[in-house]
Formats: sequence, structure tokens, C-alpha cells
Amino acid sequence: MIKITFPDKSVREYEKGIKASDVAKSISEGFARNLVGAVYKGKTIGLQNTLNEDGNIKFLKFEDKEGKDIFWHTSSHIMAHAIKRLWPDAKLAIGPAIENGFYYDIDLDHRFVQEDFEKIEAEMKKIVKAGYELERFELPREEAIKFMEEAKEDYKVELINDLPEDAVISFYKHGDFVDLCAGPHLESTKKPKAFKLLSIAGAYWRGNENNKMLQRIYGISFEKAKDLEDYLRMLEEAKKRDHRKLGKELDLFFMSEEGPGFPFFLPKGVLVKNELMKYWREVHKKAGYVEIETPLILNQHLWEVSGHWYNYRENMYLTSIDEQDFAIKPMNCPGGILVYKNSLHSYKDFPMRVAEAGRVHRHELSGALHGLMRVRAFTQDDAHLYILPEQIKDEIKGVIQLIDEIYRQFGFSYKLELSTRPEKFLGEIEDWDLAEASLKAALEELNLDYVINEGDGAFYGPKIDFHLTDCIGRTWQCGTIQLDYQLPQRFEMEYVGADGQKHRPIMIHRTAFGSIERFFGILIEQYAGAFPTWLAPVQVKILPISDKFIDYAKKVEKELEALNIKVELDSRAEKIGYKIREAQMEKVPYMFIVGEKEAENNTVSVRERQKGDIGAMSLDEISSIILDKINKRENDSPQLV
Repeated sequence: MIKITFPDKSVREYEKGIKASDVAKSISEGFARNLVGAVYKGKTIGLQNTLNEDGNIKFLKFEDKEGKDIFWHTSSHIMAHAIKRLWPDAKLAIGPAIENGFYYDIDLDHRFVQEDFEKIEAEMKKIVKAGYELERFELPREEAIKFMEEAKEDYKVELINDLPEDAVISFYKHGDFVDLCAGPHLESTKKPKAFKLLSIAGAYWRGNENNKMLQRIYGISFEKAKDLEDYLRMLEEAKKRDHRKLGKELDLFFMSEEGPGFPFFLPKGVLVKNELMKYWREVHKKAGYVEIETPLILNQHLWEVSGHWYNYRENMYLTSIDEQDFAIKPMNCPGGILVYKNSLHSYKDFPMRVAEAGRVHRHELSGALHGLMRVRAFTQDDAHLYILPEQIKDEIKGVIQLIDEIYRQFGFSYKLELSTRPEKFLGEIEDWDLAEASLKAALEELNLDYVINEGDGAFYGPKIDFHLTDCIGRTWQCGTIQLDYQLPQRFEMEYVGADGQKHRPIMIHRTAFGSIERFFGILIEQYAGAFPTWLAPVQVKILPISDKFIDYAKKVEKELEALNIKVELDSRAEKIGYKIREAQMEKVPYMFIVGEKEAENNTVSVRERQKGDIGAMSLDEISSIILDKINKRENDSPQLV
């Protein structure tokens, strides 16, 4: 018999070798019908997997991240099966689940076009309707290689050859389709009833431009047709909000072939970015943080101590100075620790709250780059808190409240996820238990709903992740709070306790924006480029009806500039209707139209972004309204109101 522990800490005994699906059915047949997989002993498994040891189990629905991974991974196999039926000569590379759906990389002389999607989808429907069971089997290395060679699957042979000698080589079969795969998968092909193939792209095999270019087909799938319809509607809306398109149209930023993954911010983009950072600094100063700045380049020894040199080196940019190896920092933490170690500390200094908007560089694969969302150089709004064990709960509460304040400022709601001790971890269980209990207590004292992500903590400590929901329902993982017992040990950080002895501090890592560049991109899409007045790069556009009123328009411009209102004057010899339409396209919050009547009465005719024409007003009156919105940082974007 084995003992299975459920998320509510209840324990049941079962026969060794029982399927995960049968454990679910022992709870309720209805409960089992809605499941797609499970997390058993910290590892995601399929419902067809057997349980042979004591361990924790958490069952997964499609709504769970791991559930989506299983669902979409199986969907990729269904798509590959359909392609092989239609084009038997197709060679399969890899077909994983991704953040939103799945893809499969295909090597085929036939060039896929959008018209092929209907044929593939029709074949996928047949496979789903057949409801084939997914069966896992293993083969010894030589047999596995021979099996794939006979199937003429060259890419699979290469993958097998690159696996460690002691690796388990597993395959999944459904119907007459077999694929090299570690899994896990759905029990059968019948669940992904609603699916859509979305796009085709080129992708180098293994992301290496020296390898062959393959055809990557992207798709999405759901259990219900309504969910697919909602998703496709959201995609259409997302296209209109694409930050890459709007960034170009609104002169905010651009990307260049001379620096792939390194964004160029234009004057208007810098204005928005600076306003974000001004707000960030105000919030942190109010919360008792001090700000530091650490070097961009630090030597190899530092990164060896931190562990990055051995575990993250392929993502780092390296250089040599005076015959010594250095790295451009991919993280701010080690530099921040050197700042801590620069002085002696007492327990009376704690909590120490230290923030850094630090520039970091990471070598991302070219195929992964995506506007501002995935770049190679970005500014991380890090903060590191150095605390005593008894301060964990209160400091976590303070960090949650700070991040909550920031997200609500921009109109985001969010969900919280608490990730607990993984199977492999560093440190003492007692420390982990205290840390997890403190995180839970902080969340519960703030009356916040959260989901426990069992066993998904970092190896050095548990964490809380913030998943933002924007105004069209998309989610973004930005903020995180991580407890760390390990870096203080690796760097031999110390403080003098009340007992006069030296002790190790506990370290909290946290971000709110995450990457300022990525958060900027998210905001462009959240507001569809129509930034709130306080954040807009141009808050007022002055539109003279003709050249006769340029002098008066310049006078208005100077008065607004003196009030620190961001203003632009459109002095072009164009018709006023054209100027108004262009200003609307630029999503400017206010337009001041000036002509003979306005010049005579010392007024401006005001057009407000949402309400349109709101009439003639004195400059003092409308300036007061605008300044009030700026000072209060009102979230008056038409996308949120």
C-alpha cells in the first residue's frame, strides 16, 4: 500500500501501481471527468501514469498552468498526426506547449500556406472524434534510434543521440501515430474538441541559424467552442493593441537590425519611461526604500560565487579586461550584495529595503525576441530586503501592499500564486516551514485569495508570483517576491545579533514592474496607446486654425510649458479638420483649437479625447483641470473608463 497526501493535507491509502485517474475517481467520478493531469511528488504527470510511492498529489484542470501544458502538448501531437496523414513525407522536429497554445516544427518540401490549415483541422477533428488513448512506452537507446531511423525521423534520431547515456527514452502512441516524447499527455485525444491553427513561421532547427530552416505551425485548443471563440475575439483585439505596431505609429520606440533585441527609445518613449520611473521612485521612497546603483560589468569570481558562471553562463555576455574575464550582469542581486557587504550591520539596521533600477543583459535566442516583451537588454526594477526571521511576515505584507498599489495605479487586477518547497531544495526544512507559514500568514492577514503551487518554489526559497490581468483578459506574470536563504550563505553575509554573535540575514528578492521595458510594452497594449493624461508623452496639442494665430498659439504653448504640462504645437499649414484627425490618431488627451475668437477672448476651444468638444475655456481653468489629473495620476485612459 502507498499513502497519497492531498492538498488539504488529508491522506488516503491505495494499492501500489494505481493510476492517477483511479485515485481521482475514488474522490468523485464528476471530479475526475474535469481533470487533465496531476502533479505528483512535485512532477507533472498524466492521469494514465501509475503511482508507486508515498507522495503529495494535486490534480489539474485546464485552468491550471500545468493543465494547459498537458492539454496543449497533446494538441501538438494531434496536429502532427494530422500533418503526417496528409503529407507522409513530413519530418517532425519538436512540438511543445507554449504560453498560449502549441506549435510543431516540420521539415517538408511542401510550403505550408493558410489554405492548408482547413485540411489539417479537418484531419485533426477525425483524430479527436476517434478518441485514441495515449500510451507511453520506453525503448533502449539502440532500439529507439533504430525505430526512429526506420520511420525516417532524422530530427528525433539526433535528439536521442544527444540524450545522456542513462536517460529514459520514452515514446507516446495514439492510433497509428508514435512520437518521441517525455510527456505528460491527456488520457485520450477526445478532449481538445475546439481548436484553431493560427500562423506559420520559419524556425531554425534548435534555434541555430547554421541549421536548416523549418516550418513552425502555431495553434490553440480548448475543451469548449465558446472558449475558443472568446480567445479568437481577444486575439483580434490584441492585434489592434500590438505594442510593436503602436510603438512605431506613436513614435515611442523602434528595433534595429544593428541591435536585435536592444530597443531604441525615441523622445516620446523616454518621456513615458521617465514618468514611470518618477512614479516608481515616489512609491519606494514613501515605503522606506533607499536606491542604489551597481556596475554593469563585474568579474568572473563574483559570478562564480553567485552560481551564475556555472548555471547561467550561456545566457551571459562575456568580455575580457586586463586579461581577466568579466560578465555584463544578467541580474542585479550579486552587485546589491556587494553593497550590503561594504558596511558592517547590526540587527538594529533591519529591515533594510534597498531598490535598484538596474540595467541587465541576457542572451536570448533570436527566435524568442518579441518587441519590448522579450529583449536582450532591459531595466529590472529590483529590490532586496535584508531581514530577521521574525520580520518575514510583516515585510512580505509591506511588499505585497506596495506591488498592489502599483498595479492598481495602472488598472490591473491580478491573481496570486504561492509556490512551496520543491523536491530538490537547499537549506533546512525548519527554515522552509517558517518561510512558507510566514508567506501564507501575510496573504491571509491581507485577506487575499491565492493558489498554492505545490513544489514549484525556487531551490533557494518559496515565492509569491503576481499574474496580472489586463483590460481584455490576457494575463502577464510580472511581479514576484522570493525568499532566499542561499545567497546570504554563498556570499557569507553577516550581521551582529542582539546576542553579540554573527548571524546570516534572510534576503527577499522582489520586482514590481519586472522589466521596465516589458511593463512599458504591456502598458501600451493595456491602454491601446491612449495613455492616461499623467503618463501621456504629449498631454496637450495646440492646433491653430491658420497661420494668423500662430503667435497666440505660441503664447499658449509657453504658458503650458511653464506649468510643466507636456505640449506640442502643430504649426503646419494644414486644414484644421486634418490636424484634429491626426491628433486623434496620436491619442493625445487634449486638443486646444485656437482661432480669432479664442485669441480675442484669451481662451482656447477644448477637445477632450473621450468627450470630444467641451467648449471654450480660459487657459487657467483648463490648465487647472489637467494639472489636477496629472497630480492625482488619474487613470483616465478611454480603454479603462
